[in-house]
Amino acid sequence: MIVFKYIFWVLYRIWFYILVALPILILFPLLVISILKESWYPFFFKLARFWAKFILVGMGFNTKIKREQIPEPNKSYMFVANHTSMADIMLMLVAVKNPFVFVGKKELAKIPLFGFFYKRTSILVDRSSAKSRQAVFLRAQRRLKQGMSICIFPEGGVPEEQIALDKFKDGAFRMAINHQIQIVPITFIDNKKRFSYTFFSGGPGRMRVKIHKFINTEGLKVEDTKQLNKEVRDIVLKTLTLTKTK
Repeated sequence: MIVFKYIFWVLYRIWFYILVALPILILFPLLVISILKESWYPFFFKLARFWAKFILVGMGFNTKIKREQIPEPNKSYMFVANHTSMADIMLMLVAVKNPFVFVGKKELAKIPLFGFFYKRTSILVDRSSAKSRQAVFLRAQRRLKQGMSICIFPEGGVPEEQIALDKFKDGAFRMAINHQIQIVPITFIDNKKRFSYTFFSGGPGRMRVKIHKFINTEGLKVEDTKQLNKEVRDIVLKTLTLTKTK
């Protein structure tokens, strides 16, 4: 029986990469056109949401999204979520309708096909470089002025599997304070179980998302960054802890 499980896991991973590549190849001309100008990003975002939904459905993931508050159209936010899976990017795109720009590690730009568009539409950061981290703030500022939102996984990477939630880095919260935009905490409850970075694991099933009440940053100062960080992390961790027993 265990042999069949391993065969399934291998084929399941291969199927994932086929699903990632297939819509990119089919939509390639439209995708290229959509990234020619930054002002055309909302069109690219719509295509990206279709790509993400295609993958999640194809993998047999049944997404359940609970929204305690709904983002207003044409308003900028800071979306933050826990990071546990390769499916996090897709689930974020499906869960949030407001056009946003990812801030992510530059290593993802090396992925064939996906990386070509990722590095042209996202804000890439080299976490080992102070200069790169400073550049992120400048690029994010420009995107916010264009009416976009920003999405950051504040753990700064995917933690070890036994860690429920790693420490949050301050960048997302400092940026939200600087621009006085609301923070939208999001919890991905089942992603680690459904499709973690452990190769021989995962499978189709329920994929729950909880979009929590927004947190205002109006009137906050840079000195409040640590407290804001803790407040958001506590919200996500509490949700993960409570749902683990269900």
